[in-house]
Amino acid sequence: MAENSTLPVIPQRIHVSSEIGTLKRLLIHSPDRGLGKVIPSKAQDWLFEDIVHLDMMRRDEYDYYVKILLYFLDPDKVRGKVASLGPDSDRSFFKPDHDDYFKSDKVIDIQRLLADILEDESIRIRLIAAICGIERTSFRTQQQLNQYDPAELAKIMISGSLPDLTMLFAPLPNFIFTRDIGIVINDHILLNKPAKLARTREALLTQYIFFNHPLFANYQDKIIEIPDNEHAFLLPDADVNRDVTRSTLEGGDVMMIAQRHLMIGVSERTTLYAAQQVMRLVFDKNLVDTVTILKIPKKRDYMHIDTIFTQVKRNVWVLLGSLARTGDEAKKRDVIHFFAPKDVSEDLKILQFIKGLEHKPIEIENLEDLLADISKNDLGATDPVQFIYSGNNEFPFGAREQWTDSCNLLALKDGVVIGYDRNEKTAEAFRGAGFEVVAAAKLLERFERGESSPETIENTFIMLPSAELSRARGGSHCMSLPLLREEV
Repeated sequence: MAENSTLPVIPQRIHVSSEIGTLKRLLIHSPDRGLGKVIPSKAQDWLFEDIVHLDMMRRDEYDYYVKILLYFLDPDKVRGKVASLGPDSDRSFFKPDHDDYFKSDKVIDIQRLLADILEDESIRIRLIAAICGIERTSFRTQQQLNQYDPAELAKIMISGSLPDLTMLFAPLPNFIFTRDIGIVINDHILLNKPAKLARTREALLTQYIFFNHPLFANYQDKIIEIPDNEHAFLLPDADVNRDVTRSTLEGGDVMMIAQRHLMIGVSERTTLYAAQQVMRLVFDKNLVDTVTILKIPKKRDYMHIDTIFTQVKRNVWVLLGSLARTGDEAKKRDVIHFFAPKDVSEDLKILQFIKGLEHKPIEIENLEDLLADISKNDLGATDPVQFIYSGNNEFPFGAREQWTDSCNLLALKDGVVIGYDRNEKTAEAFRGAGFEVVAAAKLLERFERGESSPETIENTFIMLPSAELSRARGGSHCMSLPLLREEV
């Protein structure tokens, strides 16, 4: 690593054993110029549902996410500066390649890690060759890319475009969803295998970063990669794409829910084969005692398990009523269910596996029973378990707000979560459960005036502006890869 690397050479501790322990370090990626390259004819191929306004997404929305994260994780970087970092200000503070960037070792942009490893000439040459091979570029393009400095080269590899905005290959608009590239399981790192070809380059960049950056130097023997079926290349294409042989897994389907309990979703993006491989690996390494596998409907509406539920507090969860036991009243008012051949909740299957007794899985009837059991028996909750439902479980808001990530929340600490301001009925449900609901900008103003602090607030739902962010179909849980949380 070059001497001018901006991150500490001393490796940082990595450990996550819950979804709600106080967050201390995470990986993010700010929206880059590649997002501005998404066009309607390619949006679905690149896994986007809509065309976003890049500058508005950055200035008016994502920057508030970064300021909140910094205030909770690395307050000295942002305290006293919030007023000068508004939407009309110079954005150099938020740009990973700029001299004025905040350079935190607690809120870390993955682009900066990529730039760091590209300081090493041998890594740079190998990674350029690998990417150009994937993207089928000319040999001259390889030579051209080697002329750029590490910071600019990192931007090119992620955005797909040169400084003059000439496109060399497709952008990686989903790289803002860092949760999908990996997950920390206690002190191990699980590298994921995206389901779609559009994310192949993301997986390659992630491998290079985790295996080469000094931040992870002490964890090289604790990086888990999921094996493919060893005979997959011999099978007909129709069989290779089946769930029983194909190994794809994304981080939105993996939750380190308690110190000895891992949860894995089988979804549109994660196959049963991959879930089984992860279960075998974590049991073999004695990382957990319990693995719960949830099979959810393979629908774009849901995509990952963190789109239908996330944890808010030791005894509080937010979830989608139509996939839950107590969503019946909402279903009765939803005309779709009068014509559906079967209840959508019948597509939700939950099996729990105990280490040493994998051949005798326990079937759990519904989502609320599973989550309540985790709260009480894994996390030791003594207060009654509460469920907050998307859209306050009212038709049509439950489904509408789940589509804009009402259930996809990031816990900064037990009882303090970040979500989107457009999900008003869900916010109403939070108020009804005794939570304060506050806009990110107003909370930052309170912090600046000393009226409140990250240490003192509790039972709070922080609302991010989200007109553009929500178009990307991912919430604050998706936009975070926690590296370190305090123990619960």
